[in-house]
Amino acid sequence: MKPYLLGLYEKALPNEWSWEEKLTVTKETGYDFLEISIDESDMRLSRLNNPTELSLIQAAIAKTGCPINTMCLSGHRKYPLGSTREQTIKQSLQIMSDAIDLASSLGVRIIQLAGYDVYYEEGSALTRATFLTNLKHAVELAARKGIVLGFETMETPFMDTVTKSMHIVNQINSPYLHIYPDIGNLTNASKLYKHDILLDLEMGKGHLVAAHIKETKPNHYREIPFGTGHVEFEKCINTCWDMGVRMYTAEFWYDPTTDAKEVASFNCEFIISKFRSIIF
Repeated sequence: MKPYLLGLYEKALPNEWSWEEKLTVTKETGYDFLEISIDESDMRLSRLNNPTELSLIQAAIAKTGCPINTMCLSGHRKYPLGSTREQTIKQSLQIMSDAIDLASSLGVRIIQLAGYDVYYEEGSALTRATFLTNLKHAVELAARKGIVLGFETMETPFMDTVTKSMHIVNQINSPYLHIYPDIGNLTNASKLYKHDILLDLEMGKGHLVAAHIKETKPNHYREIPFGTGHVEFEKCINTCWDMGVRMYTAEFWYDPTTDAKEVASFNCEFIISKFRSIIF
C-alpha cells in the first residue's frame, strides 16, 4: 500500500459518461479516488439535494469499489458568499448546506472551497466582510457533519497564496477550515509577486489538508498539459509531503480531441513518477 492517495478530478473525464464509467476508469488508470465537481453549471448544481442522483452515485461506488473522497465546490463563483445581493447570499448558503449534506452521504472527507469573496462583481471592503460573516456560518454547517473545508488558492488577488488564505483561516480559527492549495496557481502567484513558492506553502504548516497537482504557465491557469508548463512538481510535492500532506488530486480537463482514458493514465504515471523521486 503506497503511503499517499492520488485522486482524479472529475472534469478530466467526459460529462456524458455515467458514474459507473467515471469511477471504473478512475480505478483502472491508477488513481485511488475521484474528486466530484460541483461547479456553477446547472447540470452540476442539480446534483445537490437530489435523491435520485445520490442513489446513482452510491450504487456506482458500491459496484466499482472506487470512492469519492473529495469535492471541488466551485459553484460559489456564480453564487458567492461575499455577494452584496441578499438573494445570492441565500443561494450561496443553500449550496453550501446541500454540498455538505451530499459530502456526508457519499463519504467525502474534504470540500475544497473556491477562495473568492466575489467573482463576477467588484470586490470591496463590504464583500470581504460579508464573505467572512457567511464563511463562519458555512464552517458551522461543516462542523456539524464533521466535514473539513479547505480553501483552494485561486487565480485572483483575493486568495492566490497560502499566506493570504491563512489570514482568513486564523480569523475563523476552526478545526473544520484549512487550506487545499493548488500548486499550479501558487506557481503563477510566485512569479507574479516574485516570492518563493515553497516558503509560501510552508506558511500553511499544520493547515494543508490536501493539494491539487496542476500544470500552469505564466498568466495561464488551466488546460496546460503536464510537463509543458513551469510548475516544479518535485519541489512542491516534497514541501507538502514534509508538512504531512498525504492526499493529492490530479487536476486537468478533458479534451474531446483526445482519448480520456489514455490521458488519465499518462498523467497518473507522470505524477506518480514525481512521488517516486521523493519518497522511495
